[in-house]
Amino acid sequence: MGTSVQVTPLCGVYNENPLSYLVSIDGFNFLVDCGWNDHFDTSLLQPLSRVASTVDAVLISHSDTFHLGALPYAMKQLGLSAPIYATEPVYRLGLLTMYDQYLSRKQVSEFDLFTLDDIDSAFQNVTRLTYSQNHYMSGKGEGIVIAPLVAGHLLGGTTWRITKDGEDVIYAVDFNHRKERHLNGTVLESFVRPAVLITDAFNALNNQPPRRQRDQEFLDAIERTLNVGGNVLLPVDTAGRVLELILTLEQHWTQKQLSTPIYFLSYVSSSTIDYVKSFLEWMSDSIAKSFEHTRDNAFLLRKIKLVINKSALEEAPGPKVVMASMASLEAGFSHDLFVEWAADPKNLVMFTERGQFGTLARILQSDPPPKAVKVTMSRRIPLVGEELAAYEEEQNRIKREEALKATLAKEEESKASVGAEVVTNDPMAVDTNVTHPSSNASGLHSGAFKDVLIDGFVTTSSSVAPMFPFYDNTSEWDDFGEVINPDDYVVKDDNMEQSFMHVDGDLNGKLDEGSANLILDTTPSKVESSELTVQVKCSLLYMDFEGRSDGRSIKSILAHVAPLKLVLVHASAEATEHLKQHCLKHVCPQVYAPQLEETIDVTSDLCAYKVQLSEKLMSQVLFKKLGDYEIAWVDAEVGKTENDMFSLLPLSGPSPPHKTVLVGDLKMSDFKQFLASKGVQVEFGGGALRCGEYVTIRKVGDASQKVGGAAIQQIVLEGPLSEEYYKIREYLYSHFYSL
Repeated sequence: MGTSVQVTPLCGVYNENPLSYLVSIDGFNFLVDCGWNDHFDTSLLQPLSRVASTVDAVLISHSDTFHLGALPYAMKQLGLSAPIYATEPVYRLGLLTMYDQYLSRKQVSEFDLFTLDDIDSAFQNVTRLTYSQNHYMSGKGEGIVIAPLVAGHLLGGTTWRITKDGEDVIYAVDFNHRKERHLNGTVLESFVRPAVLITDAFNALNNQPPRRQRDQEFLDAIERTLNVGGNVLLPVDTAGRVLELILTLEQHWTQKQLSTPIYFLSYVSSSTIDYVKSFLEWMSDSIAKSFEHTRDNAFLLRKIKLVINKSALEEAPGPKVVMASMASLEAGFSHDLFVEWAADPKNLVMFTERGQFGTLARILQSDPPPKAVKVTMSRRIPLVGEELAAYEEEQNRIKREEALKATLAKEEESKASVGAEVVTNDPMAVDTNVTHPSSNASGLHSGAFKDVLIDGFVTTSSSVAPMFPFYDNTSEWDDFGEVINPDDYVVKDDNMEQSFMHVDGDLNGKLDEGSANLILDTTPSKVESSELTVQVKCSLLYMDFEGRSDGRSIKSILAHVAPLKLVLVHASAEATEHLKQHCLKHVCPQVYAPQLEETIDVTSDLCAYKVQLSEKLMSQVLFKKLGDYEIAWVDAEVGKTENDMFSLLPLSGPSPPHKTVLVGDLKMSDFKQFLASKGVQVEFGGGALRCGEYVTIRKVGDASQKVGGAAIQQIVLEGPLSEEYYKIREYLYSHFYSL
């Protein structure tokens, strides 16, 4: 029986909702992605709430809200407490994404689903891994190995490989096989026949134009708008696909020497670019090589201005290009700019990704687009007059209540500490409820301690005696001096939530100054909202900069990988069924598309057993080195150890003869050069290697079928038996290992 594998979708099947799936490997539960949408709809998290406490580890594939947005809420409210694994860029940029989400909503609503402290607390559980780094799980997950691999799409984007007993479970969603300006393509095609592949059908029905054509149409549309005096709004994410747009515009503006201002507007724009500058090793080969040779950082921006406040746009009253978060237009600067610019027919709003279902961006992308939309405009204003007085009175009342509670709690704690130490059978114990008739005892009445009777000098069994309080202030010392208690130096703030306790959790204080001021601003305020009807007269355009493989490429990649079992998630019902039917015909016979909270068993059909090699057998085996490995032919019989484990033992009788096995992989071009160096006349012809006058070497078999990464092919040596034939055969054998 193979490794037990079960998959349970918690969100994101047969629709375009956020991604969240429970993958169980031999009883060890992985939560793969923990996404949320821009509506922060808590009903989407109900399936997760039912299993959050059983999760053993969390794997995050991308840094956007759709893949990690629910982490702070799940860890605060749903009981999720498992360790989290992600790449360094996903961790850093995901943290900034959640900051931007919180700040965007806090400015226009009383957002209370999570706080900045909750975000910091959630991301403190993240273990950062590098690409291809094997991480060995321990405890309940003993024997399971996880490794992040290149996925494309977003910086640090990950295809997860989970390995147990030699069988691979691959989780690959939102991957991109194309090389882009700042990212390499996915390595998914390097896998061959994994036991289980979990992937999405999001783009199964879409085909993309060539990248060069798309980029040219994108830039032409922007220039046309600017030439007629209009503004261009690009609603973008915080730290994901916006990076590709930034490089595209930066390079074009530099080549054409254009002077029209370009702005990147978000609450964390400066921090985003600061971190991206340090992630060059995670980017495309061209960016890494350029930095190695010229020390030129591609994200050292000269044409694009980073701003965190909409008022900064007033510096350039003429035409401008603004990339503003959020891409959904549900909140943030993009929402406000759309309301301002929509009524001008000279302006252009260009969408570079499909809007989330039910958002303003999705409504505007409909065909035909609406002529008017209703939006809610909200703003936070300071409290004044009676409202301010009422707020301050309420705050003072709360502080008085908290102070009173703290005093009472301290008194209770003091009484408890004294009372707990008193032993009733101790001769030195004080009993305030007993009145002694002794006249001597009556003279001992004092405060709370009454009628104390001391009968001789007796050592107490308690550290507390009926006397005045005594505190030992003796300092503790170690080999290096006085022991320092860090708690003595902690600055306590009554309003830690507003003060953003370290301005940037684990980001070493690197946060935009304006954003930090916004966080530290504790001025009493309220939110005012009003509904507006916006006339949509500006141009609306959609161009695909999502950075995902299209339908044609997905089908080709799946056919090449040829998994034993395939699980399809995250797509519309139409796209899911289309790809499922295609894969059943052309990829593999076992294709699954589970419903929400439906658990499917995709346990491998392979008969695999764990066996031990006995020490007695190992002492008789002769190994030969093959690259980084050592190989040997073993003749053994199966037995059992004292622990009832299978074990390979030496044969009780003589070993049977076996045919010689040649191990290795021959490259014809390399062998041609080798023969030439030995003085053999050699040339390629008709798909074969002609050696000397009579001998021919050719490969036969299907090169597309592979086992362990090597093609299943045979080498055929043809020619008359002669001295030349035997000499070339000897040369051929020398390129293999004989067992």
